[in-house]
Amino acid sequence: MMQCPCGSNLSYSACCEVLHQGKALAQNAEQLMRSRYCAYVLQEIDYIVQTTVPSLKNLLDRQAILTWSKQTKWDGLDVLAHQEKLGKSHAKVEFKAYFLTSNATSVSVRDAHHERSAFVKIAERWYFIDPTVALPTMKQPCICCSQKKFKQCCYPYLMR
Repeated sequence: MMQCPCGSNLSYSACCEVLHQGKALAQNAEQLMRSRYCAYVLQEIDYIVQTTVPSLKNLLDRQAILTWSKQTKWDGLDVLAHQEKLGKSHAKVEFKAYFLTSNATSVSVRDAHHERSAFVKIAERWYFIDPTVALPTMKQPCICCSQKKFKQCCYPYLMR
């Protein structure tokens, strides 16, 4: 059995596979973030799209995500912090996703992508708030359909 790439020390079938197959939902933002990392490792691009805030899905470049996922030599994940209760429906997860690159002498070097990701719970389901796509202005409706303005809802959680 393959160990799950998310770092849970469980097998893939007992961990992220059920999330990737839609047989279960992530119970919190950390679990969603781990399953998204695993999806990048395994090129499960549909899952990456499905777990992004619904109003942002059409802004994602699926081919670019797939290309990056395939070209990256993933090498582990460390969750540094999980701020679970930010307001009624937001959370943040700080992590380092490790990958290998080759230097000028073709020696593999371990590097890390360090991020503090924001998540929002909509209708009992956690979603990633992707800050790399075009977001609304401060006075426009929020991306999570909360009926609040963006600046009063998800925006503060995107600030580093």
